[in-house]
Amino acid sequence: MAFMVKHVVGGQLKNLTGGLTEEKTEGEKSDAAAQGMTQEEFEQYQQQLEEEKQEREANFAQKKAERATVRTHFREKYRLPKNELDETQIQQAGDDVVLPTELAKMIAEDNQEEAHKQSVLGQLSNIQNVDIDQLKDKAQATLEDLKKQTENCNLM
Repeated sequence: MAFMVKHVVGGQLKNLTGGLTEEKTEGEKSDAAAQGMTQEEFEQYQQQLEEEKQEREANFAQKKAERATVRTHFREKYRLPKNELDETQIQQAGDDVVLPTELAKMIAEDNQEEAHKQSVLGQLSNIQNVDIDQLKDKAQATLEDLKKQTENCNLM
């Protein structure tokens, strides 16, 4: 109740006096006193909060850079246009940005599968009704025959 009266009457009194005087009431203590700390403890607390905030921001920037690296990798892989934003995020995080290990393993497996698909045997496996093992055996037999023939050749 006293607060309401002071608030209503106090505002009008400030208007009359022009707000020249500013008084601190019991409710308007400093931040440190309000939290039950000394000024020095409060400053240390504020510094600790600031350090934690910077650490969170650094971790967030690192994660953003890792995501940008992944996007860049897939853009290169599928020959999509580059994105300037991704490149700037990677540059801001520094040179220590690498793909996460799990993703790197997945990419390595994909690259092996693609290399196999691009090889001659991989292309042959796409053709239906082709026995790869039989083809390998025939190719090896042919190579052995060629080696025997070259051994018998007087010119070689």
